[in-house]
Amino acid sequence: MKIIDKYILKSYLIRLVSVFGICLFIFIIQTFWLFIDELAGKGLDMLIIGKFLVYYSPKLIPLVLPLSVLLASLMTFGTLSENYEFAAMKSTGISLQRALLSLSIFHLFLGIGTFYFSNHVIPYGELKSYNLRKNLAKLKPTLAIREGIFNEIGLYNIKVEKKYGDNDRYLENVIIHEYTPNKQNNIVIKAERGEMKNEPTEPNLKLVLYNGNRYEEFIPKKIQERNRIPHAKVSFEEYEMNIDLSQFNNIDLDQENIKTSFRMQKINQLNTSIDTLESSFEEEKNIFYNNFSKTSSLSSFISKTKSYNEKAVLPEHVLEFIETDENWKKSTVYSQGITRVRNSLNDLNAKKGQFFAYQKLINLHKITLQEKYTLLFVSILLFLIGASLGAIIRKGGLGLPLVLSVIIFLTYHYIGLFSKNAAEDSSISPLIATWLSTIVLAPFSYILTRRASSDKGFISIYNIYSPILNLFKKLPFQKRA
Repeated sequence: MKIIDKYILKSYLIRLVSVFGICLFIFIIQTFWLFIDELAGKGLDMLIIGKFLVYYSPKLIPLVLPLSVLLASLMTFGTLSENYEFAAMKSTGISLQRALLSLSIFHLFLGIGTFYFSNHVIPYGELKSYNLRKNLAKLKPTLAIREGIFNEIGLYNIKVEKKYGDNDRYLENVIIHEYTPNKQNNIVIKAERGEMKNEPTEPNLKLVLYNGNRYEEFIPKKIQERNRIPHAKVSFEEYEMNIDLSQFNNIDLDQENIKTSFRMQKINQLNTSIDTLESSFEEEKNIFYNNFSKTSSLSSFISKTKSYNEKAVLPEHVLEFIETDENWKKSTVYSQGITRVRNSLNDLNAKKGQFFAYQKLINLHKITLQEKYTLLFVSILLFLIGASLGAIIRKGGLGLPLVLSVIIFLTYHYIGLFSKNAAEDSSISPLIATWLSTIVLAPFSYILTRRASSDKGFISIYNIYSPILNLFKKLPFQKRA
């Protein structure tokens, strides 16, 4: 390797590592605040929180690395141009393509490494972070009762409309579902307000309810007795509950109950899952088509109505219509037909929602699969864009390069984000949606590299106002000498 290659590579790597570390730290802090409600107030030590952030951080690499490459390349070549080092290289016969050679080879290997990283490390991190998050959600449930949703705490499912007071200990509009030994929800408690009177460190949850009712459904042994004793209702002004949390908080944080999510799978596993899901989906559609054709066929109604006239004449009196056998049969057939059509439409709408969810799951598998391949090319394309822009604007540092990098990266990111969201509901193909942002970058990087190699600016102001001036010169009201 020549001295010039070592110099450019060293200058670039110093900036890349620095920018990558800063961006990764910012994204990790943003992740911590994103999950602050699930991590705070549960007595977790820093080791557990750090483990969760380490497991979650591989998911951030597809965002952090492209931004870091773009900013580092723009700063490096912007500084070289600003200090006239790039001009000195050109005076000795070193072109822009030759200056980019060592870094292009480096990014080729970086893309291959990123591909293997996304295929092995990211699924493993997703597996660990997702299961750890689920296990953390079970700790200290007294502080994890959220407003407006049901919160499962041991054998109870608690929902509150509002929390207020010191440490959110006072509750309004409390609904509690209690699971009985038969694993059924036979007891429901409703109260206007409630109060938690224990400390978060105590092993029991002491909950006092005020002004409510307790409903309990009995399941008699004999079927004949179920209609006679359906349920019991008890009103109360004050009702005290003690919920044992000693066993509930004994959670194994390393337990992994979920291992089959599409984000936890490698390429070969995703291909197998996609084939299995598509085969099952086709089979499910064929079964529904055959069943729907048999149960919802209108051939019987058509055969019945063939023997009647095409037009039904309504008699003057209703009694005459009822007494007329032909019209009575027509009315019966029409009413039955309307009922069956409505039932068929309800079945179609219900199945439509199921098929939509099934197809969305398949699309998510395909998007995740293609995302692993796009990382091979994103780093190279963004590097070419950043290096070309740096050579054109001749500006280093964190001023203009930072602004341009953020604009270009956000454009790339949101093109991919919107297209993937559209692909989830099959508005566009998952293959096109995943590669759309990369396809947009490719010609842009080529054009910039050509203009930077020929010492042309990014935008020529003369090419913008020159046609306008020529147009004004041709206008008839211009004075001629």
